[in-house]
Amino acid sequence: MEKMQNKVLVQVGVVVEDIEKTAANLVDLFGVEMPEISLTDPVEKAETKYRGESTEARAKLAFFDMGSLQLELIEPVGGPSTWQEFLDKHGQGIHHVALQIKGMKEHISLMEEKGMTLVQTGEYTGGRYAYIDAIPQLGMIIELLEND
Repeated sequence: MEKMQNKVLVQVGVVVEDIEKTAANLVDLFGVEMPEISLTDPVEKAETKYRGESTEARAKLAFFDMGSLQLELIEPVGGPSTWQEFLDKHGQGIHHVALQIKGMKEHISLMEEKGMTLVQTGEYTGGRYAYIDAIPQLGMIIELLEND
């Protein structure tokens, strides 16, 4: 694979300190429905790895459908993670943009060949994700999402 096979952004992820408060503020501002706030699976099910090591990290998540993009709120919970690292270094803010892809291993390899760093991976019901640090090359973290 020489180039990314997907060029469609599907999500912007924002790390927050208090997901309930931030979600309520979004509901108030935009007049949208309050989404369910869920907790990611434990490491035993999610197989979460941060910088190559297994981690107990979890996150509270809320998803807002905002036209053609989904806005994901992420509140880190426990253990080291890309989310907690971002919050500690930068405070609340945009953490990543996400692409829906097929061929997770191939896409990770392509990005690593271009000097980008795999930071975190995990499984969710129906798929998997990978966060790639592309800040030096592109000014952003990219999340790859692959659904079964």
